[in-house]
Amino acid sequence: MSEVDATPVLEEVRGPSALGGGSRRFFDLLWLISVTEFRRVYFGTVLGYLWSLIRPLMLFGVLLFVFTQVFRATSKGVEHYPVLLLLGIVIFTFFQESTTNAVTSVAAQEGVVRKTQFPRLVIPLSTVLTGLFNFGLNLIIVLIFLFAFGVDPSWTWLLFPLVVVFLFALTAAVGMGLSVLYVRFRDVAIIWTVVAQVLFYATPILYTVEFKESLTFHRLMLINPLAVVMTQVRVWILNESDAPSAAHAAGGWIWLLPAAVVFVGVCGLGAWLFGREAPRIAEDL
Repeated sequence: MSEVDATPVLEEVRGPSALGGGSRRFFDLLWLISVTEFRRVYFGTVLGYLWSLIRPLMLFGVLLFVFTQVFRATSKGVEHYPVLLLLGIVIFTFFQESTTNAVTSVAAQEGVVRKTQFPRLVIPLSTVLTGLFNFGLNLIIVLIFLFAFGVDPSWTWLLFPLVVVFLFALTAAVGMGLSVLYVRFRDVAIIWTVVAQVLFYATPILYTVEFKESLTFHRLMLINPLAVVMTQVRVWILNESDAPSAAHAAGGWIWLLPAAVVFVGVCGLGAWLFGREAPRIAEDL
């Protein structure tokens, strides 16, 4: 055998994939890490899990005062404005906190990622699932406010789980994409902080979609999937007779297609990015 023939051929060895290890192991790890992180956040604090309720309530109190006493025009003519504001804050807080925490989640687990083989997707998804636990606690306060302000239950409340599924999918996709981008580009954390703040004001939380009587404005605003969610939640949960649905505000269902394209595009891009980068995360770290 010649010397050339005896030379070993080097082959690329891929690292652990996003979903490697089997579905049972994936879901067991996801649940274990999520519950552990949820308990760790409030471990040793005096108020414990109550902090999950106090934080959005404090922000709600400040914004309610500003937009009902200082800028009265914002809440004028909006039925149950305090409940709408609280619900919007709770929904957006879940999205913002979960994605922000997901940005650094993979890099923060550098020691585990380098030494252990496990499905990498567990890391950002566990961050989002932890945020979902907080979201569930915050909804208890929202429910109390709904009854306190005289909002009657209706069958449309049963549609709210669709909102939760939509939010979880969007949040998880954004978190997945940002977490692997941060491994290579540490500017991502700073950029996302700014983008998330812009999204907060671009979503009808402090105001309603009809505060400006411009169909073009409505259509541009409803390109944002979160704006569609907030507009529809107002109809489904608060049961306001004069509140426009997302389709009505945009001038027809066809004008909601851009938001659907953005949603599908973000979900697809997030999953693709994480799937591509997962095997070499340890190397990049």
